[in-house]
Amino acid sequence: MQEQQHDSDRESNRKPYYVSVQAGQILEDPEAAAYELEILANEDDKSRLHELFKELNSMDNWSVLHFNSRPFSPSNDVELNGNSDEIISRIYRLLYECGTEETKQHIESMGII
Repeated sequence: MQEQQHDSDRESNRKPYYVSVQAGQILEDPEAAAYELEILANEDDKSRLHELFKELNSMDNWSVLHFNSRPFSPSNDVELNGNSDEIISRIYRLLYECGTEETKQHIESMGII
């Protein structure tokens, strides 16, 4: 019973956010900037998504530094791309969990989760 109440509280604390995966942005105002997906999320969901965007950004920055230090070393390309792909997959799984029906359909049509 208490677990059901916790789930209900979590659901009632959700509000709409507008997400641009490309820009790594989570917006409260749909007019503030371009966005791709709409989600209904609570603060925990929003924080998790923000952390995933930070992780992806850090990975991108590390990849640039790595490439600049070893521009002709293809041996680590697969590893670098694999790490980024894994983070992107986690982002889209969370967006799917929190997504509106339209967002869920869009993510399904992308075939990435």
